[in-house]
Amino acid sequence: MDMGASSNMFSVFSNSQNTPLYSSSWAPTTSGQYAGTCIFLIILAIISRLLIAFKMAMERKWLAIALNRRYVVVAGKKQETGPNNSDPDSVDTALLTTQGAQENVKVVRRVSHGPQPWRFSVDLPRALLFLCIAGVNYLLMLAVMTMNVGYFLSTLAGAFIGELAVGRHIEWGEH
Repeated sequence: MDMGASSNMFSVFSNSQNTPLYSSSWAPTTSGQYAGTCIFLIILAIISRLLIAFKMAMERKWLAIALNRRYVVVAGKKQETGPNNSDPDSVDTALLTTQGAQENVKVVRRVSHGPQPWRFSVDLPRALLFLCIAGVNYLLMLAVMTMNVGYFLSTLAGAFIGELAVGRHIEWGEH
């Protein structure tokens, strides 16, 4: 590798207002266009935080649905009048009717310690949502990699505003 060869890559931040963003056709030529590009990056960073908060809300919803979906057929027992205090996992009993057949079931709700089974109705939207999040974040990464101070600060400002707006809805782990 020849270390003496010149490179077109900047190694320091610049404040040039005509730095192209994503393609050579998106190169601001006026201060207004540059400000518009910076506003676009702020909005894109806010969208990134909104998508992450939305994904977390959907994860909570999908988990609640999965935990409330558990039915155990009670063989040979009549429906009880209330919850069984000796079994902490069973909360309720119910009469489940499926295709004309009625069964007494216990609705079991408990905290899951492992991954949920694969479900098309959950995992496809989850994957599409992650695809959108990854796409937006990669676009932000490319903007920062231009080494333009305005683009970098706009990305940070958008991340700050987005976190300020919806950060409380994003849970990274149990407390």
